Amino acid sequence: MRLNTILASTSLAVAMSLAPVLHAEELDVTAVAGHPPVFLWVKTLSESYIPAVDAALEGTDFSVNWTEAYGGTLAKVGGEREAMEDGLAQVGIVSSLFEPSLLSLQNVTYVTPFGSPDVDLVLSTVDGMHDEIPAMRKLWEDLDLEYLGGGFGLEDYLLMTTFPVTSLDDLQGRKINAPGPAVNWLKDTGAVGVSGNLTTYYNDIQSGVAEGVIVFPTAAAAAKLHEVAPYVTRVHFGAQFAGGIVAQKSWFDEQDPVVQAALRDSADVFAADYRSGLETRVAGAFKAMEEGGAQISELSEEQRIAWADTLPNIAMDWARDLDSKGLPGTEVLTTYIDHLKAAGVSLPRDWSVE
Repeated sequence: MRLNTILASTSLAVAMSLAPVLHAEELDVTAVAGHPPVFLWVKTLSESYIPAVDAALEGTDFSVNWTEAYGGTLAKVGGEREAMEDGLAQVGIVSSLFEPSLLSLQNVTYVTPFGSPDVDLVLSTVDGMHDEIPAMRKLWEDLDLEYLGGGFGLEDYLLMTTFPVTSLDDLQGRKINAPGPAVNWLKDTGAVGVSGNLTTYYNDIQSGVAEGVIVFPTAAAAAKLHEVAPYVTRVHFGAQFAGGIVAQKSWFDEQDPVVQAALRDSADVFAADYRSGLETRVAGAFKAMEEGGAQISELSEEQRIAWADTLPNIAMDWARDLDSKGLPGTEVLTTYIDHLKAAGVSLPRDWSVE
């Protein structure tokens, strides 16, 4: 009897030692963003994307131990790509806006002003083009990045000035601040483009270095630009694609398909929450500016067309330059414009033709 008990206990111990481990494998993952969480894309990464990944992995053999590094703690604004390249982070927000050479094709919206003001349409279009045009995804891969989706961007750009604007004539000789590629939106208009960014706009206008700025509403309200440039003209330059959620590709490729799917599918949750959150913020921005004394007006459709027609074909120049480098610039431009047309967008100018 005692021998049978010993044998039974031994068999049970052996069986337990051979049983599969029931706890999930924990992956250490650092998520990086140069901007602080006050910016909606970082807030949504933290509050929507990461919980969505965790939820997708519930009940699987994997879980994630997240380290969230935002606001310059690991990388400065525009430095996220390098942080991931160095293996300091595995997932993050990378802005194609700050990589005009390395991620040139993703900047198609910035060379096609007066596009759609619909953020959801613009972001979902460029996001989807990554699957239509392999070269777009390859640009990320060449940087050891896996584009997961979750295209984020900026709402319909407008003009803020120290003087009223009802026509192009009002811009003659005026100095206007504009971010990077948006300086091209002033070519041949008579205005003088002055490069700047959100940290310089207020002081530039206050000191007379500039007399206005091309900017998006949520940033304008947060920076209180209406205090120095109270004339807000809704020119409808259009919404802009600025980047997306990416993973370090060499790390991503080593992960189990279950983990890969969770990281990729959760980008859809990020996209939906980001766009709904942005809509609320834009409405709040206009309300804040109006309550702060801003005079908000719409530029007439006639003047929008005149402005668009006055510009050189900056989109075609951009596309041909990329074509000469072996990239499908013309294909990306034509595809983007065709998608906007198919969605019923009324374009004051078709940038895909001469």
